[in-house]
Amino acid sequence: MTRVLAFDVNETLLDLTALDTAFEGLFGSATPRGPWFAQMLHLSFVGGITGSYTDFTTAQRAALQMIAERQGVSLSEQQIDATVALMTSLPPHPDVPDALRRLAATDLHLVALTNSVQSVAEQQLRNAGIRDLFEKVMSADAVRRLKPAPEPYLAVAAAFDVHPGDVRLIAAHSWDVTGALHAGCKAAFLRRPGAVLSPIGPRPDLVADTLTDLADLIIQRDCR
Repeated sequence: MTRVLAFDVNETLLDLTALDTAFEGLFGSATPRGPWFAQMLHLSFVGGITGSYTDFTTAQRAALQMIAERQGVSLSEQQIDATVALMTSLPPHPDVPDALRRLAATDLHLVALTNSVQSVAEQQLRNAGIRDLFEKVMSADAVRRLKPAPEPYLAVAAAFDVHPGDVRLIAAHSWDVTGALHAGCKAAFLRRPGAVLSPIGPRPDLVADTLTDLADLIIQRDCR
Protein backbone atom coordinates (compact mmCIF):
# COMPACT_ATOMS: atom_id res chain seq x y z
CA MET A 1 0.00 0.00 0.00
CA THR A 2 1.06 3.59 -0.55
CA ARG A 3 1.85 5.47 2.63
CA VAL A 4 4.16 8.27 1.45
CA LEU A 5 3.88 10.65 -1.51
CA ALA A 6 7.26 12.05 -2.55
CA PHE A 7 6.98 15.10 -4.81
CA ASP A 8 9.66 16.29 -7.16
CA VAL A 9 9.85 20.10 -6.95
CA ASN A 10 11.40 21.84 -9.98
CA GLU A 11 9.01 21.83 -12.97
CA THR A 12 6.70 19.33 -11.25
CA LEU A 13 5.46 21.78 -8.59
CA LEU A 14 7.24 25.03 -9.46
CA ASP A 15 7.04 26.88 -12.76
CA LEU A 16 10.42 27.52 -14.38
CA THR A 17 8.89 29.78 -17.03
CA ALA A 18 9.18 32.50 -14.38
CA LEU A 19 12.86 32.61 -15.35
CA ASP A 20 12.08 33.60 -18.93
CA THR A 21 12.35 37.35 -18.30
CA ALA A 22 15.80 36.90 -16.76
CA PHE A 23 16.98 34.81 -19.72
CA GLU A 24 15.60 37.38 -22.14
CA GLY A 25 17.68 39.98 -20.33
CA LEU A 26 20.84 37.88 -20.59
CA PHE A 27 20.47 36.43 -24.07
CA GLY A 28 17.79 38.48 -25.80
CA SER A 29 15.51 35.44 -25.79
CA ALA A 30 13.99 33.02 -23.29
CA THR A 31 14.86 30.08 -25.56
CA PRO A 32 18.15 29.20 -23.76
CA ARG A 33 16.27 28.47 -20.51
CA GLY A 34 15.33 24.94 -21.62
CA PRO A 35 18.85 24.01 -22.78
CA TRP A 36 20.23 25.51 -19.55
CA PHE A 37 18.08 23.25 -17.39
CA ALA A 38 18.96 20.24 -19.56
CA GLN A 39 22.67 21.12 -19.38
CA MET A 40 22.43 21.41 -15.60
CA LEU A 41 20.89 17.94 -15.38
CA HIS A 42 23.59 16.61 -17.72
CA LEU A 43 26.36 17.96 -15.50
CA SER A 44 24.69 16.56 -12.38
CA PHE A 45 24.21 13.12 -13.90
CA VAL A 46 27.78 13.00 -15.21
CA GLY A 47 28.98 13.81 -11.71
CA GLY A 48 26.98 10.90 -10.34
CA ILE A 49 28.14 8.45 -12.99
CA THR A 50 31.81 9.35 -12.67
CA GLY A 51 31.83 9.51 -8.87
CA SER A 52 32.61 13.25 -8.87
CA TYR A 53 29.52 14.51 -7.06
CA THR A 54 28.23 17.90 -8.14
CA ASP A 55 25.47 19.60 -6.19
CA PHE A 56 22.55 21.18 -8.06
CA THR A 57 23.50 24.80 -7.40
CA THR A 58 27.05 24.28 -8.66
CA ALA A 59 25.67 22.54 -11.74
CA GLN A 60 23.24 25.41 -12.40
CA ARG A 61 26.04 27.95 -12.31
CA ALA A 62 28.30 25.88 -14.54
CA ALA A 63 25.48 25.19 -17.01
CA LEU A 64 24.75 28.91 -17.30
CA GLN A 65 28.40 29.56 -18.10
CA MET A 66 28.31 26.86 -20.79
CA ILE A 67 25.11 28.20 -22.36
CA ALA A 68 26.57 31.71 -22.37
CA GLU A 69 29.71 30.48 -24.12
CA ARG A 70 27.62 28.73 -26.76
CA GLN A 71 25.64 31.93 -27.28
CA GLY A 72 28.77 34.05 -27.48
CA VAL A 73 27.69 36.03 -24.43
CA SER A 74 29.97 37.08 -21.58
CA LEU A 75 28.31 36.88 -18.15
CA SER A 76 29.71 38.31 -14.94
CA GLU A 77 29.74 36.37 -11.68
CA GLN A 78 27.09 38.77 -10.41
CA GLN A 79 24.80 38.00 -13.35
CA ILE A 80 25.25 34.27 -12.82
CA ASP A 81 24.62 34.57 -9.08
CA ALA A 82 21.50 36.68 -9.62
CA THR A 83 20.05 34.28 -12.19
CA VAL A 84 20.64 31.14 -10.14
CA ALA A 85 19.23 32.89 -7.06
CA LEU A 86 15.90 33.24 -8.89
CA MET A 87 15.41 29.50 -8.42
CA THR A 88 14.35 30.26 -4.84
CA SER A 89 11.42 32.44 -5.91
CA LEU A 90 9.64 30.30 -8.51
CA PRO A 91 5.84 30.33 -8.32
CA PRO A 92 3.84 27.11 -8.08
CA HIS A 93 1.93 25.93 -11.13
CA PRO A 94 -1.73 27.01 -10.77
CA ASP A 95 -2.96 23.47 -10.10
CA VAL A 96 -0.49 22.80 -7.28
CA PRO A 97 -1.80 24.44 -4.08
CA ASP A 98 -5.33 23.00 -4.16
CA ALA A 99 -4.18 19.55 -5.25
CA LEU A 100 -1.60 19.43 -2.47
CA ARG A 101 -4.14 20.54 0.09
CA ARG A 102 -6.47 17.74 -0.94
CA LEU A 103 -3.72 15.16 -0.66
CA ALA A 104 -2.48 16.59 2.64
CA ALA A 105 -5.97 16.04 4.05
CA THR A 106 -5.67 12.27 3.50
CA ASP A 107 -3.79 9.76 5.65
CA LEU A 108 -0.86 9.84 3.22
CA HIS A 109 2.43 11.47 4.26
CA LEU A 110 3.64 14.21 1.92
CA VAL A 111 7.34 14.88 1.44
CA ALA A 112 9.16 17.09 -1.05
CA LEU A 113 12.08 15.17 -2.58
CA THR A 114 14.38 17.35 -4.65
CA ASN A 115 17.86 17.48 -6.09
CA SER A 116 18.12 21.11 -4.97
CA VAL A 117 20.28 21.64 -1.90
CA GLN A 118 18.36 21.76 1.39
CA SER A 119 18.52 25.51 1.96
CA VAL A 120 17.33 26.26 -1.58
CA ALA A 121 14.53 23.70 -1.35
CA GLU A 122 13.23 25.18 1.89
CA GLN A 123 13.27 28.69 0.41
CA GLN A 124 11.59 27.52 -2.77
CA LEU A 125 8.64 25.92 -1.03
CA ARG A 126 8.31 28.66 1.57
CA ASN A 127 8.34 31.42 -1.07
CA ALA A 128 5.85 29.45 -3.17
CA GLY A 129 3.50 29.31 -0.17
CA ILE A 130 3.31 25.52 -0.01
CA ARG A 131 5.95 24.55 2.59
CA ASP A 132 3.36 23.86 5.29
CA LEU A 133 1.73 21.17 3.14
CA PHE A 134 4.75 18.88 3.48
CA GLU A 135 5.80 16.93 6.57
CA LYS A 136 9.39 16.89 5.37
CA VAL A 137 11.59 18.49 2.74
CA MET A 138 14.35 16.11 1.72
CA SER A 139 17.31 16.97 -0.48
CA ALA A 140 19.22 14.33 -2.41
CA ASP A 141 22.27 16.39 -1.51
CA ALA A 142 22.04 14.86 1.99
CA VAL A 143 23.03 11.46 0.59
CA ARG A 144 25.32 12.98 -2.07
CA ARG A 145 23.58 10.98 -4.77
CA LEU A 146 21.13 12.86 -6.94
CA LYS A 147 17.97 11.38 -8.38
CA PRO A 148 17.59 9.14 -10.40
CA ALA A 149 20.13 7.19 -8.31
CA PRO A 150 18.27 4.91 -5.86
CA GLU A 151 19.61 6.45 -2.64
CA PRO A 152 17.30 9.51 -2.47
CA TYR A 153 14.15 7.43 -2.93
CA LEU A 154 15.33 4.86 -0.40
CA ALA A 155 16.13 7.70 2.01
CA VAL A 156 12.45 8.69 1.93
CA ALA A 157 11.39 5.14 2.78
CA ALA A 158 13.90 5.08 5.64
CA ALA A 159 12.78 8.47 6.95
CA PHE A 160 9.20 7.25 7.28
CA ASP A 161 10.17 3.70 8.29
CA VAL A 162 8.29 2.12 5.39
CA HIS A 163 9.13 -0.29 2.58
CA PRO A 164 10.19 1.39 -0.71
CA GLY A 165 7.03 -0.02 -2.28
CA ASP A 166 5.01 2.13 0.12
CA VAL A 167 6.49 5.30 -1.41
CA ARG A 168 5.00 6.87 -4.53
CA LEU A 169 7.02 9.50 -6.41
CA ILE A 170 5.15 12.22 -8.29
CA ALA A 171 7.22 13.85 -11.01
CA ALA A 172 7.05 15.54 -14.41
CA HIS A 173 10.39 14.00 -15.43
CA SER A 174 10.64 10.61 -17.08
CA TRP A 175 14.12 10.03 -15.64
CA ASP A 176 12.82 10.66 -12.11
CA VAL A 177 9.96 8.20 -12.58
CA THR A 178 12.37 5.60 -13.94
CA GLY A 179 14.69 6.09 -10.98
CA ALA A 180 11.89 5.65 -8.45
CA LEU A 181 10.55 2.53 -10.12
CA HIS A 182 14.00 0.96 -10.30
CA ALA A 183 14.45 1.73 -6.59
CA GLY A 184 11.34 -0.31 -5.85
CA CYS A 185 8.95 2.61 -5.33
CA LYS A 186 5.71 3.39 -7.14
CA ALA A 187 5.48 6.44 -9.36
CA ALA A 188 2.98 8.81 -10.93
CA PHE A 189 3.87 10.82 -14.02
CA LEU A 190 2.64 14.39 -14.36
CA ARG A 191 2.47 15.17 -18.05
CA ARG A 192 3.37 18.86 -17.97
CA PRO A 193 3.52 20.49 -21.44
CA GLY A 194 6.41 18.93 -23.34
CA ALA A 195 6.95 16.14 -20.79
CA VAL A 196 6.77 12.60 -22.14
CA LEU A 197 7.56 9.18 -20.74
CA SER A 198 10.49 7.13 -21.96
CA PRO A 199 9.44 4.34 -24.37
CA ILE A 200 11.86 1.96 -22.65
CA GLY A 201 11.99 0.75 -19.08
CA PRO A 202 9.26 0.42 -16.44
CA ARG A 203 6.03 2.40 -16.69
CA PRO A 204 4.20 4.14 -13.85
CA ASP A 205 0.66 3.03 -13.08
CA LEU A 206 -0.68 6.59 -12.83
CA VAL A 207 -0.39 9.30 -15.50
CA ALA A 208 -2.29 12.60 -15.76
CA ASP A 209 -2.04 15.99 -17.43
CA THR A 210 -2.61 18.06 -14.27
CA LEU A 211 -1.87 17.65 -10.60
CA THR A 212 -5.60 18.06 -9.99
CA ASP A 213 -6.35 14.97 -12.08
CA LEU A 214 -3.39 13.12 -10.62
CA ALA A 215 -4.63 13.85 -7.09
CA ASP A 216 -7.98 12.30 -8.05
CA LEU A 217 -6.24 9.16 -9.28
CA ILE A 218 -4.03 8.93 -6.20
CA ILE A 219 -7.00 9.29 -3.86
CA GLN A 220 -8.88 6.61 -5.80
CA ARG A 221 -5.91 4.22 -5.94
CA ASP A 222 -4.00 4.83 -2.72
CA CYS A 223 -6.59 6.02 -0.17
CA ARG A 224 -8.59 2.88 0.50
